[in-house]
Amino acid sequence: MLRKRMLGRVLASAGLAVALGAAPAMSGSGAVAKADGYRDSQSWVFNMIDVQPAWQVTEGSGVTVAVIDSGVDGNVSDLSGGTVTQGPDLTSLKTSPSNPNWGQHGTWMASIIAGHGHGFDDLDGILGIAPAAKILSIRVIPDKGDPNYQKYNDEAEQTIQNELAQGIRMAVKDGAKVISMSIGYSAPSGVVRDAIDYAYAHGVVLVASSGNSGDNDTQHGTTNPDIAPVSFPAEYPGVLSVGAVTIDRVPAKFSSGNLSVRIAAPGKTVPAQGNDGQYYVVDGTSPACAVVAGVAALLKAKYPKITPAQVTEALTMTAQQSTTDNYSVLTGFGIVDADKALVKAGQLMRTKAQTQVSTTAHFGGGPAAVPAAPVSARGSGWYEVFIVLVIVAGLVVLAGGVGLYLTQGARRT
Repeated sequence: MLRKRMLGRVLASAGLAVALGAAPAMSGSGAVAKADGYRDSQSWVFNMIDVQPAWQVTEGSGVTVAVIDSGVDGNVSDLSGGTVTQGPDLTSLKTSPSNPNWGQHGTWMASIIAGHGHGFDDLDGILGIAPAAKILSIRVIPDKGDPNYQKYNDEAEQTIQNELAQGIRMAVKDGAKVISMSIGYSAPSGVVRDAIDYAYAHGVVLVASSGNSGDNDTQHGTTNPDIAPVSFPAEYPGVLSVGAVTIDRVPAKFSSGNLSVRIAAPGKTVPAQGNDGQYYVVDGTSPACAVVAGVAALLKAKYPKITPAQVTEALTMTAQQSTTDNYSVLTGFGIVDADKALVKAGQLMRTKAQTQVSTTAHFGGGPAAVPAAPVSARGSGWYEVFIVLVIVAGLVVLAGGVGLYLTQGARRT
């Protein structure tokens, strides 16, 4: 997870990135690997979150996921062909996208979310969790290898937070239905909180990584005393905070534990494509966030009107608990299950349709209206009948009065 720290103004990287099938990674970024057979290396991720049955229903078509990160290279093989729309670079660093240190982390995340593979029937390369979804790249933070990284690190905290807030608002205005934020800040911000409220109110699902401190709320500082287990924007209400697990379904040692964590996903040795077109396995709560963002895109594709709260409910109610049925600060309610979440989302939408009755159902009009009362509406003919009845009733009353008068007069006589 890319993280902006208050102490020392140091930006930590996403975690270790190792080239698939290669020797140990070169310091920081990973070595070049051959570009064959990586679909098989993804199978454990697919199997753990049970995504392949969900693909029989939807692959995310019609949904745009905003990747608010270090930039996304849309020219790499598994993201080419119009998958990526380039949004603004809000960092003001003037680093060229052609620089090899531009957008590495963001490209990793985008490939995990919406990679479509390449080659014959797209069977080679990285297949994302929502391979038919689109990516909107919004750059708010640089990779640590960016030549202008130090300039960014020297910027005022408020400037950094304003860039994130602006990125969130622009993502909503540009039509994103899911926002993936594999980034983290040690301090909260009012402008970011307002931007998140704005996105949430517009039905956008916000997903963020919980942090890579390796600590949790009950053992703060035991791993790294300079990094707190809390991380923003994951800590803000309305944001789906994601922890990381390993291939053995246990919490990754680096994954931060705190009460913001709602769910977990694969975050250790997750295959991804980098901005150089090569393939890597990446560690961190960053790839876990990307996986959950992909699942959220599947739900939004199938049910466009589903709310962020319903997406969270569908994901958490169907999450797989590996060791206990209790909540955990490291894995939330469990590991995401794409297929079951999609089914639950359908149930929630049907329940909503049954319980939400429009005012026209009570006052007439529309296909959902209640049956009309068993008395037809009165036209002019009924009005005339009504007048006649009034006249007759008046005559009856008058006649009765005359009769009573005559009777009383007779009695007096």
